[in-house]
Order: sequence, then structure tokens, then C-alpha cells
Amino acid sequence: MFPWSAIEIARSVNDGTRDPREAVEHALTAIAAGNEALNAIVDFDPAEVEPQLAELARRLAAGERPPLAGVPVAIKDHIRIAGKRVTLGSLMFRDFVPEHDDVAIERLRAAGAIFVGSTNMSEFGCTGHTSNLVYGTTRHPQDPRLTPGGSSGGAATALGAGFVPLALGSDGAGSGRRPAAHCGVVGFKPSTGAIATPRILSPTEVLAPMAARVDDVTLFFNVLAGSHPEDPGSVDLPADDGRPVRALRIAYSPRFGLDVPVDPDVATTIEAAVEKLRAAGLSIERADPLWPEGASEAGIAPIQQAGLAAGWGDAWRVDPTRFSPAIAAQIERGLALDGLALARAYGLSQAIAGAAARFFARGYDLLIGPTTPCVAWPHEHFAPREIDRVRVGDRGHAVFTPFFNHAFCPALSLPAGRGRNDLPVGLQIAGRRLSDRQLLRAAAFMEDTLSDREKS
Repeated sequence: MFPWSAIEIARSVNDGTRDPREAVEHALTAIAAGNEALNAIVDFDPAEVEPQLAELARRLAAGERPPLAGVPVAIKDHIRIAGKRVTLGSLMFRDFVPEHDDVAIERLRAAGAIFVGSTNMSEFGCTGHTSNLVYGTTRHPQDPRLTPGGSSGGAATALGAGFVPLALGSDGAGSGRRPAAHCGVVGFKPSTGAIATPRILSPTEVLAPMAARVDDVTLFFNVLAGSHPEDPGSVDLPADDGRPVRALRIAYSPRFGLDVPVDPDVATTIEAAVEKLRAAGLSIERADPLWPEGASEAGIAPIQQAGLAAGWGDAWRVDPTRFSPAIAAQIERGLALDGLALARAYGLSQAIAGAAARFFARGYDLLIGPTTPCVAWPHEHFAPREIDRVRVGDRGHAVFTPFFNHAFCPALSLPAGRGRNDLPVGLQIAGRRLSDRQLLRAAAFMEDTLSDREKS
């Protein structure tokens, strides 16, 4: 991990005890030394930091104290930074250079963050394995033979390898949480609308602040959160009610109410984490959400498939080789869908949202369980072939995260311990919509309980 937290860097830069260049130069050195083996950072030009540092120095001299002063941040390769190539991991965008910053980038600039590179992603962010035809495959920071998952795998690997203290990913079905779980870092999917995103790729996608620790994610989120006039779905979050974490009512569901396999090492690690949390005084009871009939990853997949077909179906017809086989297959399925099938998928998405709302209406503040049913797997495989000795499809590893996107709920993956081969296992924490601040506060308490790492 990065040697200093984002909080520590910004505090010391603002009080004058740290040179603003120190953390940035450490990040550049770490990337130069370690990225070739991991392929996490895919657009890296050290010269780009100089004008940013000069602007920060001017602001500090003028008496400003921005909340991310001098903090190196890596940005997923579909978030637009003016004048910097953004590819979305697709040959269709390999030469695209946007003219304007996305809103999130505007907010990070205002906060004094220093951008040090773009992170790799799966093509269009639409698979759970970080590899594409533009930049190739990203590898796991602990074992380069493995994948970090996806689609924000470059962000998770950059954090796990200690390249940066903060990385901005995205999460449309678990793309921020699952790689975080596999790499032993924190990935946060805010409530839909909590971070304004006037330009977004899918109705379930949100930007995902990621870091090594919850307090840094909270700082990151506080900078990014808030409504924007160009995003009619954006909201300003209500204040946290401030109830003590030990007073919250927490449900624990080992499979989130789904009939799916979970590897024994993951199940055992999560059970042990839950027992530690109970021993720390948290009120945790066993309870499963009741999902609508037919609720599954396959049932909502036509929404993504139709979106890909609408955007890229014509280009696929002209030249299918411009797309990876996995994306080409999704485009082909999307083109074959009829209106009734798509309406059913959207109906199921709405029913999932209703089921989550009814679950939290039973008086639960939080719902916890595994982020993924397995640890990281070899990168030469698109997905694990078996989980708990049961043959699974390409999305068998991704079953626990998507429903919270469709429910508009905040959800976070927190390091919970280690599974087989000492690989990280993530605990997923979900809450009712717009309870983001309460969830982050509870996650920090859980992190303190589950980790021996010192806090700065």
C-alpha cells in the first residue's frame, strides 16, 4: 500500500510540514518501478504533473488549503480529463481526446488532487476481467499470475501495489467492489445520484471512490459528492443521524438470499469476520433479503446487452474484430433482443429495487455478507470455472454485487481477512438508499475491528 494516507498527505501539505512534491514523486517512482509487471496504469506521463504542482503551489501561497492538497490520484480510463486520451478500453476510442473535464475531475482539481495516470479497465467496463484490445491485461498486485477482476481492476491493482493512495473507479454491477475485494482494498459504490455524473454509460453505473482505507474513501467521497444542475438525478445527501454504530441493526446474509455456491475459504473468512464484529459489540442478526421470482444476474443482463447493441451494434456489423469476443457476444445478444425481453429485464430491475427497500424497511440499517463468492483466479481465464466444486458461468463470481446497483443503494467492500493462498476476501456492507454517510461511519468501525493496521 502507499506509505501515507490521503488524509495524512493533505494535512501535512496544508500545514507546511510536507513538500507538495513528495507524495507525487513517490507515486511516479513506484509506478515507473512496478507497473510494467502489472499493467495497472495505462497512460503515464510524469511531465503532466508539473503544471498541476505549479498550480497547487500558487494556491497554497495564496492561503488556500484544499482538502486533497498534493494527493496523487489515478483515474479510470473512461472518466474524461481534458486533453488526455480516454479509451474506455475500446479500439473505438483509442484516439479519443476529450475537450472538457467530467464533473468529478473538476471537483478533484478544485480539491488540489494531482492526477498521475489512467487505470486500465475492461472494454466499456462491461466484464469482470480487466483486459482489453487497447492496453492488454492487468494483473493482481499480490500475484501477477492472477486477475484483479474488473472492470476497475487497474484501480484496485494500483492501490494494492502502492502506486497511489486514491483511485477513482466506477461501479455498474460491482466493478469497483469486486476488484477491491480481490486486491484487499476498499471500494465504495455510493447511492445512485450521490455523485453527480451528467455523462454516464449505464443507468446503474456510479463513480466509485477507492482507497486502502475507509477514512480515505470518506474524504474522497466528500470531495466528489453533491448535486449538479446538468444531472437531474443527482442529489445532496441528508446528514448522518449520528446514531452510535453499536446501536445500528445489522443483518448478516451468507449468500445475500441467493441459491449460489460460495467457496469454503470465503465462507469461513466471512463467518470469522462477523464473529469478530459481534464480539466488538455490533448488533448482528441472521436475515436474508427476499428477492423477486427470477431475480438473477442473467435476468438483468439484457439491460447491459441492449445498451451495448444500441451504442455499437452498427460498428460491430461492419467489423466484429474491433471488439473483444466477450463484448461482441453481448452486442450480438443485445441486437437479438425484442422489446418484450428488454421490458421484462427493466421490470425485474425495478422489482429488485423494491425488494431491497422492503428489506431495509423491516428495520435493518445495514446488510453484510461476502463481496464475492471466490478469491482472485488465474488471469488467463475470463472467469473461474468452478466455485465450491460447482460448475459456474462467466458471471458466477459476480452474483453478490449487481442487485445493489439496481436498488440504488450504497454498498462498500471492506477487507475481511484472507482465504486460500493468503488471498484477500472482501466483506460487502450495503445500506438503504442515501444512507451513505452512516454506512461509511459503520465501515470505519468495522475496519478498526477487523484490521490491526494503525490509523494516522
